[in-house]
Amino acid sequence: MGNCWSVQSDSRGGHRNSNSTPNPSNQSGSNKFSATLSNRRLIQNGNSTSLGRSSHSGGISRFFGPSSSNNYSTGNNTSTSLWGGSENSQASRVRDKEEFPQGQILDAPNLRTFTLVELKVATKNFRVSTVLGEGGFGTVYKGLIRGEGLTIAIKKLNSGSRQGILEWQSEVNFLGRLSHPNLVKLLGFGREDSELFLVYEFLHRGSLDNHLFGRGANVRPLSWDTRLKIMIGAARGLNFLHSLEEKIIYRDFKPSNVLLDIAYTAKLSDFGLAKSIPSPDESHVSTQIVGTHGYAAPEYVATGHLYVKSDVYGFGIVLVEVMTGKRIGDIMGKCQKMSLRDWLKRNILNRGKIRSTMDARLEGKYPNNLALELAQLASKCIQTEPKVRPSMKEVVETLEKIEAANEKPADNRRRVTRSRVVQQHGRPDGG
Repeated sequence: MGNCWSVQSDSRGGHRNSNSTPNPSNQSGSNKFSATLSNRRLIQNGNSTSLGRSSHSGGISRFFGPSSSNNYSTGNNTSTSLWGGSENSQASRVRDKEEFPQGQILDAPNLRTFTLVELKVATKNFRVSTVLGEGGFGTVYKGLIRGEGLTIAIKKLNSGSRQGILEWQSEVNFLGRLSHPNLVKLLGFGREDSELFLVYEFLHRGSLDNHLFGRGANVRPLSWDTRLKIMIGAARGLNFLHSLEEKIIYRDFKPSNVLLDIAYTAKLSDFGLAKSIPSPDESHVSTQIVGTHGYAAPEYVATGHLYVKSDVYGFGIVLVEVMTGKRIGDIMGKCQKMSLRDWLKRNILNRGKIRSTMDARLEGKYPNNLALELAQLASKCIQTEPKVRPSMKEVVETLEKIEAANEKPADNRRRVTRSRVVQQHGRPDGG
């Protein structure tokens, strides 16, 4: 990777390209997902559906048409809901109950349209006490649809912001039609007056970032087993995106974008920077680098070329953070002139130093040999050349092997760990 540094900070304001609305003519269950990189609207003529280019200067009204009903025009001059007609609420609920263990591309983005009144009631008029977080897109609130007992997370965007509109479109494009256990569910959206909203399932455990780096009485350290489970889930989510016929590059993999449900199942969120490409060997080229400091792959920072394996790099960085409990920026500060991979070799891949490098909140409760295997995987993921990094499929397979070994009876694991300690310190059992 060269020296241990990263050039660009998060610059979502420079996110130039927006995504199109997915083509609802795609077949459910197929691996074809069309989300090209220009701002477009759906125009249906007769039985065929085509994509017509829309001027960005028209803003969101051009994307969905002039009214807030989110309709598009059809050949017979009737008005049809872009998101599945009058039954979109029911379709959304059906989708929420469906299970697609291997992931699924839905026939159409069956999303519910929420009104501003509904969301105001759900959040007690967007009361400060309901705020879950802040970002470049705006504010995220926790809400409750009382009549349904439905707890939701509401991302409130400012339509006056170019960044907000583009992210809003991208989220609907991707999450509106992708269903996978390790992707957050987008339940619906809203647009009223000058305000834009996205409504998601509420995830009780918050973000991985908060669990790794947060402070306070409500933050409990994650166990080794839980950290392993989270990273396997996140890897499966990325692998699903990369396995589609038209690959999706997530582009912003970091702990704050990995959300956790009550059982610590990882779900990727925030698809505002996601891009689709026809094949894994092709790249998306950005004239301005966007993403987050420390997680962006070196080839992307240096040239603007983005590959599916750029996501693998980001995954490797987060693996390092999960193991050490330290932010990548803090680790890079210690690297000085050595590369991050060299730092890993001298510390977390060093049997004599691994204990002092691993997160102290683990209290040494992990198998040394498996921690070393995880560190080796991280080192492979952050190699400078994208082609030599493992695919996310290979990453998932490696993590699942580590998990299988981790699930051996606890007394066997302790015996193995103790044996290794004896070998390192030259003391007989019981000494």
